[in-house]
Amino acid sequence: MRATSTNRSTRWACLGACMGLMLGLLTQAPAQWLANGLARASAGRVLLKNPHGTLWQGSAQWALSDGQSGMNTSDNTDVALPTRLHWQFAPQWSLAHGASLGLSLQSDCCTPAPVHLSIAPLWGGVSVRVANHQAQWPAHWLVGLGAPWNTLQPEAQLHLSTQDLQWTLRSDTAQLSGQAELRIMQLSTRLSTLRPLGNYRVQVQGGDTIALHLDTLEGSLQLRGQGQWLAQRLLFKGEATAQPEFEAALSNLLNVLGQRRGAKSIMELS
Repeated sequence: MRATSTNRSTRWACLGACMGLMLGLLTQAPAQWLANGLARASAGRVLLKNPHGTLWQGSAQWALSDGQSGMNTSDNTDVALPTRLHWQFAPQWSLAHGASLGLSLQSDCCTPAPVHLSIAPLWGGVSVRVANHQAQWPAHWLVGLGAPWNTLQPEAQLHLSTQDLQWTLRSDTAQLSGQAELRIMQLSTRLSTLRPLGNYRVQVQGGDTIALHLDTLEGSLQLRGQGQWLAQRLLFKGEATAQPEFEAALSNLLNVLGQRRGAKSIMELS
């Protein structure tokens, strides 16, 4: 009888030790796990370099890459933000949305206030809600993605704002609701000696069909166009022109942007 009680106590002690070990491993999972997972999920295009901390709370250099080097985070062709990205995961619950996993992102260069996201499981999918916010990102960061950004070598401040933005994935079908606006301020490129070229606005409107609108706020280079996201790809058609007094100076850039038709350059993605 005493031996049976001792064996039972030993089993419970071993079970408790195993559960404690698993809980400790889960709560103290290294930030490198998140870096490895993100690199795999993005095919090596989104990298968290030199991560510190844990999966749940940490920081890293957020870099973009063309993916040609796989998940090698030591590749020197990628481009990182000038300041480290800090993240924090925490469970949360609300009457409106139920249980979810909250994510806070902050980088001194780009987010005046932390960006808050809410990740919630769905039947056969996942939902990601982005709290209304404003952020500012360097356009040169995009060079890390390779073509065509490494050819254009853009320099600008990208002012991003969102409103009621939510991305939902169910059974491999993605849907976007809400809207986002990107203002491209003081744009310049190595393909033109004119600096800056101007200021531009890109608006994205979610719904049954995701719509994109590009227009010029002011500048020597005039851009405009419309697009839709259909069948997991962007269909876009627009045109680029130069103000008459800048046509000669912008001719080379117009040739790169699209197919020339007289003074216009036709930009198409399909």
